[in-house]
Amino acid sequence: MTAPHHPRLPGLLADTVADAPAGWPVARATTAFSNGYLDVTLDTIVDPGGEEHERVIVRPHGAVAVLALDEDDRILLVEQYRHAVGQRLVEIPAGTLDVDGEHPAEAAARELAEEADIVAARWKPLLELTATPGYSTERWTAYVAQDLEAVPDAERTEREAEEADMRQWWVPFDQAVGLVLDGKITDALTVAAILAWAVRRSS
Repeated sequence: MTAPHHPRLPGLLADTVADAPAGWPVARATTAFSNGYLDVTLDTIVDPGGEEHERVIVRPHGAVAVLALDEDDRILLVEQYRHAVGQRLVEIPAGTLDVDGEHPAEAAARELAEEADIVAARWKPLLELTATPGYSTERWTAYVAQDLEAVPDAERTEREAEEADMRQWWVPFDQAVGLVLDGKITDALTVAAILAWAVRRSS
């Protein structure tokens, strides 16, 4: 059945839509850069009409993030220096899938322990995101962590580089939503996770 057109504007009417697998043939692919964390390739793709187009593709490892909530509905936020944007950004704990064969849920638990010295007894998937699909294959997975406990001092990870001077904040969740809407928090994965949880817990 063909979907009807919008009565006044370009496009079709739909009650639901979803991402779907697809793939144009790759005529040539050249690796321009690789450092163990990501590869950069120059792909020549062929569209359905037979024309070739060059695309620069960044292929990093995936990433995970943790929306950690304490018993008083406060969210854990960390502040750290991000050189690429020249700012100290407020984010939820996050990190890359840099252990071979590690499941995203395991990586999320590891990152929470390494970045925040916290473990959680209760976990649930929150959302998956395609970060910047115009030029990157990176996918992000976020989890909600609850029933939190501190990692014992003797078992804590020594943090280095930008993580060495991270600050941790516990902010009422509703206030964190307001900070996102006011543009005070701009990290994309943090914004998406906070707003997704705000919708999910109210439904």
